[in-house]
Amino acid sequence: MQFSIISIGAMSVNDLWGERTATRTGHATTTLIRSGDKVILVDPGLPEPALVARLGERAGLRPEAVTHVFLTSFQADTLRGIRAFDHATWWISSDEREAVGVPLAQELRKAAREADEETVRLYETQVAALRRCEPVPDRLADRVDLFPLPGATPGLCGLLLADTRHTVLICGDAVPTLEHLAKGRVHPECFDPDRARESFTEAVEIADLLVPGRDNLGPNPTRRPF
Repeated sequence: MQFSIISIGAMSVNDLWGERTATRTGHATTTLIRSGDKVILVDPGLPEPALVARLGERAGLRPEAVTHVFLTSFQADTLRGIRAFDHATWWISSDEREAVGVPLAQELRKAAREADEETVRLYETQVAALRRCEPVPDRLADRVDLFPLPGATPGLCGLLLADTRHTVLICGDAVPTLEHLAKGRVHPECFDPDRARESFTEAVEIADLLVPGRDNLGPNPTRRPF
């Protein structure tokens, strides 16, 4: 099993920097995992052209080499470039899929009633993507396991990677940035703050290295240096 960071994400509004309104376009950190015959891309948050370029720069791969796409959560920031991988299997947790489906359909109907064509197209694209997503198995590949981290979104799930020397956790927005990790702060716009704090604690307890939802790979500050 091997993994690498393809693109480092960013928060549209970083509460730890004193921001209150969107300052930049948010996008998730994208990670590539190779295990056996599976090539799994996690959270393709950049637009398609940028993501395809990064995949070539960081891993020497074309989109068709990716066999599976996994979304830690279902939001524009995690799936913006997913259509570059139409040939692949798309995975998401069953809880996240069920929680997102009804509100998304309601927003689509609302936009249609208001004759907001641009918003209708946006929601139609998201509905189509959600329909394509299949329930993710508990074990995605050898040494790659699902790790539920609900709270930031209803069914957010990370991935636990059993590296040869360390335990690595891809956190999604359960741990937004390394700065949030150091300060013990969860995402400011949590669906369920209490569950988010529980998930944050579980992430810190289990992992030697963490891949935050909007930052680069970093060590667990509660562990001894290695």
